[in-house]
Amino acid sequence: MKTEADKLYEALKARDTRFDGLFFVAVSTTGIYCRPVCAVRLPRRERCSFYPSAAQAEAAGYRPCLRCRPELAPGAAATDAVRRVSDRAVARIEAGALADGGLPGLAAEFGLSTRQLRRVIEQEYGVTPIALAQTRRLLLAKQMLTDTRLRIADIAFASGFSSVRRFNHLFRTRYRLSPSDLRRDRAHVRSEACITLKLGYRPPLAWIALTAFLVARGAPRSEAMHAERYARSLRINACTGWIAVRPDPRRDLLQVEVAPTLLPVLAPLRTRLRQLFDMDANPGVIDAHLGADPRLAASMAATPGLRVPGALDGFELALRAVLGQQISVKAATTLFSRFTEFFGEALETPFPGLNRLPPTATAIADAGLQPIIERGLTRKRAETVQRLAQAVASGALTLAPTADRDDTLAVLAAIPGIGPWTTQYIAMRALADPDAFPASDLALLKALSVKRGAALDARAEQWRPWRAYAAMHLWHHMAQGG
Repeated sequence: MKTEADKLYEALKARDTRFDGLFFVAVSTTGIYCRPVCAVRLPRRERCSFYPSAAQAEAAGYRPCLRCRPELAPGAAATDAVRRVSDRAVARIEAGALADGGLPGLAAEFGLSTRQLRRVIEQEYGVTPIALAQTRRLLLAKQMLTDTRLRIADIAFASGFSSVRRFNHLFRTRYRLSPSDLRRDRAHVRSEACITLKLGYRPPLAWIALTAFLVARGAPRSEAMHAERYARSLRINACTGWIAVRPDPRRDLLQVEVAPTLLPVLAPLRTRLRQLFDMDANPGVIDAHLGADPRLAASMAATPGLRVPGALDGFELALRAVLGQQISVKAATTLFSRFTEFFGEALETPFPGLNRLPPTATAIADAGLQPIIERGLTRKRAETVQRLAQAVASGALTLAPTADRDDTLAVLAAIPGIGPWTTQYIAMRALADPDAFPASDLALLKALSVKRGAALDARAEQWRPWRAYAAMHLWHHMAQGG
């Protein structure tokens, strides 16, 4: 009988892209660990050890491969609707939580002691939270050393290290070479006026459909397509700037140009970009499951790799969802554009017409009710927007994939004017719930020729745990005239 390791070795032999990011292989004779899609010569079975994460491979003493670059591997997407504490905690670590409040602060977010949180993460990931955070920082630094001409000091701080000395020491200890050694090996990297990130994904990726969905629901002055690049303005903490994204024509990567003003928040930005483009999805698994339904098969054949778009900012997405209740996409986008014009701030970018930041929860919460009404809302809808903004601005409501899903949906549902459709739509995109499903959506009802949400819910049971993807396929198919 084949062992689990034997099965992983078969996947390694096949260079199967569906396993990229799901495990890493370490080779005893070289001391290096790789992605299962690495193009190097296949090592012999007895020399291979398999690890579910890069952090575990490094904890065992292995260095990352300079050819397949483990830092570009897609992550492992959630496969059920119930988020474990460890998954949410690790997502917060990836976004830089330990740099903000340390392990005690992160544990407090989950109502746990530091010891309890450490035990939960070690049980699921095999390493301590600190070791996990260090691996994430080092891999981000390695990517920037390879792909940019930023100063090493800037890379150290952008990766989350508090000192260049600590960064240099840990880099040498883990990778057995200095940051400057790696840079000399990559002297061909050209100088750039902006920061460039490369983000890996599992193919296929329906890029045109994904960006069309995003742009159709964004304000043109903060989100648009420019010369085949998806461009938008954004704010993370106190930093503002812009990004421009396009697929790499040769590899399964997205190339992301980032304004230099966003360098201090590069780590959380990288996490948010992966969420925005749903880059940890596994289309092979999802499409195989949903494709058994003939109603979805046509859309999947026409648009393989369709993603569920996430959100760079949860409040921005929730505001757009509330504005879109019971009106057309075009009408809702017009309303959202008015909010961006009035409540957003000006921003300089290299893209003509892209010169406004989206509104923040604080700006709307502090504005009073009348300016909200004057953007074209009824008093009742304006009150809903104001209460939503106040809940987010006060910290009573967190709209991010790291938030507890059930608690978040309960807070949303308690706001007058926010119903099941809105909460499920927010769960799909801001909370990244792959099984969220707005069963009362009129377009979905029409697509399946049913009249009631209960009937649609019953039909959707066969799509679990990927109902959000089924909704995207049905919406896309209807938009294409299906």
